[in-house]
Amino acid sequence: MNRLISIELQKIWKNKASRILTLTYFILLSFIALIASIKFDIGPIHIDPSEMGIFNFPFIWHFNTYFAAWLKFFLAIVIVSMMANEYSYGTLKQNLIDGLSKKEFILSKFLTVVLFALGSTIFVFIMTLILGYSFSSYTEFGIVFSELQYLLAFFVKLLGFFSFCLFLGILVKRSAFALGFLLVWIFIESIIKGLLVFQIFPASNIGYKIIQFLPLEAMSNLIVEPVSRLSLIKSIGTQMGVENTKDYGVHFLSILIVLVWTFLFIYFSYKLLKKRDL
Repeated sequence: MNRLISIELQKIWKNKASRILTLTYFILLSFIALIASIKFDIGPIHIDPSEMGIFNFPFIWHFNTYFAAWLKFFLAIVIVSMMANEYSYGTLKQNLIDGLSKKEFILSKFLTVVLFALGSTIFVFIMTLILGYSFSSYTEFGIVFSELQYLLAFFVKLLGFFSFCLFLGILVKRSAFALGFLLVWIFIESIIKGLLVFQIFPASNIGYKIIQFLPLEAMSNLIVEPVSRLSLIKSIGTQMGVENTKDYGVHFLSILIVLVWTFLFIYFSYKLLKKRDL
């Protein structure tokens, strides 16, 4: 297993574009900390994120994991390119000639996906602890670690998304077309969501119950947007007569759906590779 991971990491690190994108991803993750330094005025209103409770435990786990997940597209490019390069440079065929089985090849790719997701999660965990202990009004142990389920959701979300990208890389073979297919799929899910929620079932939540099983929608449901959870936003909504009934929790069903999709993506990646004449 260590040998398989080592082979994949060497391929990524020796590729200049992949190396730059990977480093850029982790650098941008750390830039979330810069939000603490943003201060500005809108007329008589002074805006200071650190005073709004954004960095208070346990809310910061929700906030950081949600916004950090938006940067996953940088590593998505790396993963898709990683697979496309196997075909372009003939390293896939060479690996198989050298004795690597197709099952081991897919396993090596999946382990890389797991490593990216786990590394991102650990990075966000450390960064969140530093930010929280620097700015949070609450630093009691029980409060600090009371909402770590968002980290689990973050890991599962990245694992599912990167596995999807790996599947697309194997399916399409060309990174540009694979990324294009990803954008098309996002568009398709948006159309399905619009039809089910606003056209077919506008008076009930049946549409939402159906679309929760779509892969990208399931990943999106793992971590709901946190901004409307802030007390300031809630108070503004109350003054405007808007009642906030949003569920911000991390649910087992959402995690299970994404894990099932992750299994399917890896399984069909192996099946595709097994059937192809390389």
